[in-house]
Amino acid sequence: MSAGARPQLKIDIHNHILPERWPDLKERYGYGGWVQLHHYCKDKARMMRDGKLFRVIDDNCWSLETRIKDMDNTGVTVQVLSTVPVMFSYWAKPEDTLDLCKMLNNDLAQRVKQHPTRFVALGTLPMQAPELAVQELKRCVHELGFPGVQIGSHVEDWNLDAPELQMVFDAAEEHNCAIFVHPWDMTLDGRMAKYWLPWLVGMPAETATAVCAMIFGGVLERHPRLKVCFAHGGGSFPFTIGRIEHGFNVRPDLCAVENGVNPRKYLGQIYTDSLVHDTHALKLLVDVIGKERVLLGSDYPFPLGEHHPGKLIESMEDFDDTLKDKLLAGNACEFLSIDRKKYEPNIEQEEVEETGEPAAKKMKLVDC
Repeated sequence: MSAGARPQLKIDIHNHILPERWPDLKERYGYGGWVQLHHYCKDKARMMRDGKLFRVIDDNCWSLETRIKDMDNTGVTVQVLSTVPVMFSYWAKPEDTLDLCKMLNNDLAQRVKQHPTRFVALGTLPMQAPELAVQELKRCVHELGFPGVQIGSHVEDWNLDAPELQMVFDAAEEHNCAIFVHPWDMTLDGRMAKYWLPWLVGMPAETATAVCAMIFGGVLERHPRLKVCFAHGGGSFPFTIGRIEHGFNVRPDLCAVENGVNPRKYLGQIYTDSLVHDTHALKLLVDVIGKERVLLGSDYPFPLGEHHPGKLIESMEDFDDTLKDKLLAGNACEFLSIDRKKYEPNIEQEEVEETGEPAAKKMKLVDC
């Protein structure tokens, strides 16, 4: 970076966070199946469900202090925060999931309030009860100030084309609420039980299923102003669009029963994050999805994420500075309808020392 140059704004669309503590949900609701956090030693906790270990997490999953240190070390200006998908709880009684969503969303709002130029939040909704989901979506947008929400790739037995869910997409479009779709609830047993296959293979397939459901089911056709971003580079969808289009052309009796528009038409309408871990994959992703539709996303703080957010984008020799800026920040601002100027880093420069040699230039990310 040249002297006095403004550091690159980096907005990471894909980050997960939990409250440090929450009530005993089994006791609160009267039945099991809920995730609880058990702090068992300094800076570590176990996510437990009905007495079984789901995942061990570090304090970067709840501590803003730790999180901001990591952000500063990797040059991330802004994280867009969302809950961990296992907390969606679409399986539960709707009124209980709504209550949990309010707890999680209120916690997210407090995080943003503490550091308004470092964090943006995406709410979570009780999608199994669409009327309640619309109610909470409106609260997220108009009371909590969130630019969007995160939803799962399916809702129990409903794919995202389910007629029951259309009122949620109606409301999202009407209230300019962006939607981030995250895969979840993959098959874990049987043939998928070994080799971490649910995460390596199941998640990309889940995401592609969500994209195809929204295309073939006419969701995107009915909602041209709806902003939808799919996690993990859109899963396997961008890399199988040729097969999907070919299927649409040769078997319209199976594929075009609810929407007669070629799937390729929606390239340039949907968004994805950049989390593909490979230079060839990222180039293809940008070519297929579009230069204005791919957003930096790291999946912080989990192992399958990009551990230095934006490093892959920055390493791309075929991408000029204008394109890199779009991927690192500009496209996220457009997707979320946020003002870039609010989040631009401030620069503090030390005066030239008396020896005549310039002092080290220090970048400082400041809350306004």
